[in-house]
Amino acid sequence: MRRATLIIPVVVVLIALLLSSIFVVNERQRALVLQFGQIRQVINEPGLHFKLPFIQDVVYYDDRILSLDTTPIEVTPSDDRRLVVDAFARYRIVDTQQFRLAVGVGGLRAAEALLEDILNPQIREVLGSEGVTSNTILSNERAALMDRITEQARERALQLGLDVLDVRLTETALPGQNLRATFERMEAERQREATDERARGEEAAQRVRAQADRTVVELVSDANRLAEITRGEADAERNRIFAEAFGADPEFFEFYRSMTAYERALEGSNSSMVLSPDSAFFNFFADPNGVGVPQVAE
Repeated sequence: MRRATLIIPVVVVLIALLLSSIFVVNERQRALVLQFGQIRQVINEPGLHFKLPFIQDVVYYDDRILSLDTTPIEVTPSDDRRLVVDAFARYRIVDTQQFRLAVGVGGLRAAEALLEDILNPQIREVLGSEGVTSNTILSNERAALMDRITEQARERALQLGLDVLDVRLTETALPGQNLRATFERMEAERQREATDERARGEEAAQRVRAQADRTVVELVSDANRLAEITRGEADAERNRIFAEAFGADPEFFEFYRSMTAYERALEGSNSSMVLSPDSAFFNFFADPNGVGVPQVAE
C-alpha cells in the first residue's frame, strides 16, 4: 500500500514531464525552440518533437504564403503626373532563425511593418524611374514594372528571413485635387463635344427642313400646274358640250340656261329682285317660247 502511494505521484510527475517535453509541429508551421530567449533549435519539418520541460519554450510561425496590403502612397512618374497607388505582396517565411532575430518578439505584425518599409521605397523608385510615365504604369508594361519591384524587394526582404514572391498594384488613381481637375476637364470636353454635336444636328435639321420646304413647294407647284391643266381641259370639254348642245337645239338650250338662272337667283329665301321690266331675264315668264316681254301694271 505504501509502495503504491509512492509510485502514483512519481508516475504523475513523469507523465507531466513527458507531456511538457513533447510538442507537435503541423505541416503549416515552422517552430523555434528557445531557452531563456536564445534559439536552441530550428524546426522546419512537421512532426513530433521534444524539448526540455519547463526550461525551453516553443514559438510557432506560419509556413504558408502570406499576404500584405500596403497603405496608399503617392508616386511621381517621369511625366510629373502624380499618382496614388497601393499594392499587395505575397511573401513567405523562409529563414525562421533570421526572422526571429530581425523582428524579435513582434512576430508577423512587426515583420509586415518592416516589409512595408521595404516595399514602399521600391515602388517609388521603380515607378519614378526615368522613362516610366503614367501611361506606362497603366499599360501592359505594368507587369514588367511589378517584376522589377518584386526582385528588388526580395533582395532586401531576405535580411528579414522573408521571401517576397510577388508584388502587384491593386489600385492606381489620381490624387484628390488632380482627380477633381481631371473630372472638370473631362466634363468641359464632353460639354464641348455635346455642343458640337447639337450644332451639327441643328445644321443637318436645317438642311432637311430646307429640302422638305423646297420639295413641298415643288410638289404644290406641280399639283397646281396639273390642276390648272385639268381644269382647263375640263372647261374646254364643258364648252364643247355646251356648244354641241346649243347647236343641236338652240331654243331648248336657251330655255335650260334661263331655268338654271332662275333657280340660282331665287334659291332659299331670296325671292326679291330689282330689274328693269323689259329685261330679257324674264322672257320665259311672259311667253313659254321666251319671245314676249311681260307687261308691268301701271
